[in-house]
Amino acid sequence: MLARSIAVQVKKDLKKKMVFIGGARQVGKTTMSKSILEKNGIYMNWDIAKDRELILKGEVPEGDMLILDELHKFKEWRQYLKGIFDQYGLSKKILVTGSARLDYYRHGGDSLQGRYHYLRMFPLSVAELGIKTKQDLKTLLNLSGFPEPFFSGSDVEARRWSREYRTRLVQEDIVALENTTELQKIELMMLRLPELVGSPLSINSLREDLNVSHKAATSWIEILERLYSVFRVPPFDSNLLRAVKKEQKHYHYDWTLVKEDGLRFENMVAVHLLKWVCWQQDVLGKDIELRYFRDIDKREVDFVVVEDGKPLFCVECKLKDDSISKPMLYFLSKFPECKGWQISLAGTKNVTTKEGIRIAPAEIFLGELE
Repeated sequence: MLARSIAVQVKKDLKKKMVFIGGARQVGKTTMSKSILEKNGIYMNWDIAKDRELILKGEVPEGDMLILDELHKFKEWRQYLKGIFDQYGLSKKILVTGSARLDYYRHGGDSLQGRYHYLRMFPLSVAELGIKTKQDLKTLLNLSGFPEPFFSGSDVEARRWSREYRTRLVQEDIVALENTTELQKIELMMLRLPELVGSPLSINSLREDLNVSHKAATSWIEILERLYSVFRVPPFDSNLLRAVKKEQKHYHYDWTLVKEDGLRFENMVAVHLLKWVCWQQDVLGKDIELRYFRDIDKREVDFVVVEDGKPLFCVECKLKDDSISKPMLYFLSKFPECKGWQISLAGTKNVTTKEGIRIAPAEIFLGELE
């Protein structure tokens, strides 16, 4: 079994506080949690009837470690946890996992403030898998970073998994957590969104396609974000640029939903970058964000990683070893301290240009995003 990179940090944090792990459905949270479950530890899942009954009764099984899976589906889950923590303190290690943003589903004030660390878990990455070759990189691109389809090694099984995944997300998670009756239209939107990856997402165009209100379309996007189906990347703005300020791009945690090779590759890189950024935030406490650059003259750089409001490095994604991106050259002329990367899926160049831009195969760059 592959040891997930987040496991070491979880074990460290459990010595100090409760640990909450949020992440997409089937990203590997349960498997990882059980892998660190201590000998006399207890695993409980809200979706299992006998476990749900104990939780509803407020009963706590004996053991030095308690893993609670999908607990956020219980409306009073925070009060339940507060009671356990106040009673046992650090004598009982408590790990809570869920397929949604646990920092959002509070059902009121955050009564657990200061009692937990929140970590986000992502699909398998190039660094986590130790990928070194282009063939292995393309396998990851084609099968996704979710463990089940990836380890199946089959394009057919990966496609079947992806279709079933979308259905379960709508029929189970959205039904359980959100107050909406528009499930069919939400699923239609999920089918439409992959076609819009890579460009600024127009909610107005989307709502026209679906024949719904702007408010409804916005709300449904937010639901999918809360359930780790999609994420949005805002633009980078600065007084030095005539940049767009509001148009966000979006990407999918399951990048295989995107059919066009170049955009699927860009989506995969986006997930890798977000994983690295979230690690910097959750574990190191850094003020780091993932952005993109686009100005009113339509110059665009795929990704800009920003620390304390300043560009740390930027990334342009290409299928081949193309000529240097002119928008990136323009961007770096404004921010000479920013490191520029131009990475490619099929290219083999690994050089630094006279302008200071690193051109490299994607597996090299992504392999450095521990």
